[in-house]
Amino acid sequence: MLGKTAGGLFWMFRFLERSENTARLLDAGFRIALTRSSAAENEWASVVATAGVAQSYKQKYDHYDSRNVIDFLLRDRLNSSSVMSVIDAARNNARMVRTALTREVWEATNDCWINLKELLSQPISERDLPDVLGTIRQQSALVRGALHGTMLRNDVFDFARIGTFLERADNTARILDVKYYVLLPSASFVGSSLDNVQWESILRSVSAQRAFRWLNPGEVNPMSIAEFIILDRRLPRSLVFCYSKIVDNLRYLEEDYGLTLECHNRAAPILKRLKESTVHSIFEEGLHEFITSFLQDNMALGGQIEQDYRFNG
Repeated sequence: MLGKTAGGLFWMFRFLERSENTARLLDAGFRIALTRSSAAENEWASVVATAGVAQSYKQKYDHYDSRNVIDFLLRDRLNSSSVMSVIDAARNNARMVRTALTREVWEATNDCWINLKELLSQPISERDLPDVLGTIRQQSALVRGALHGTMLRNDVFDFARIGTFLERADNTARILDVKYYVLLPSASFVGSSLDNVQWESILRSVSAQRAFRWLNPGEVNPMSIAEFIILDRRLPRSLVFCYSKIVDNLRYLEEDYGLTLECHNRAAPILKRLKESTVHSIFEEGLHEFITSFLQDNMALGGQIEQDYRFNG
């Protein structure tokens, strides 16, 4: 496969995943802001920080409120990570690799772009926000469903999946890191029971609230949440699950092309470290330090994949 085609598939699905992650993050922030009106500005600030766009937000706004944050993360074309910006980018990449996609995947992507462009043509009110976020998640899921239902399990599928899970791992780690420290009053509270409503916002951000309750019917606490989101192999947004899929799809590429590249050598140790970690060893190292190291490794792996498969060549 041409490197440019591989890159188009990789980024198409990274951008689609990012649109859904942004919607989930906004949904969690909105719910917490409603239940904690006195701390609403802090919660909106944490949403912007988690999305990784705090610097560009501050260049445009001098305070955090629901109207500005919602508009910046959903509609602002100057924000390259806004839902509308990434949906534009996903469609542009899909057009570039049109011949590598089934008709169903292309049509689902194009319909996603058309529907969201219309949906986000006007500012979104708080009243309408839950329905809008639900539609964004649904549109992304339709593209992913078309991918799973119609695409050959070949290198096209592998690059799409690798892009999806690299983006998902990055988002999950950021949510846990930023929200953990926003919600934690002080280091002395590590491992203690805090406000369940607030802690459940972390689970809601990664669509894991119900799954966590099924598996952990007892008390919610920071350590059990961190363990579930980082280490549970059954949760499709956990770090270990994402990296299991990344390593699998890289291995399929290795077998198909008969080439072992540097990205293969980088991915396996990341998964090994996750599988060998326990929640106690992570907290002893420091959750923030663990996640910072993971994010750096994840970013480096993404760059190595681009280089090894010559996305720009």
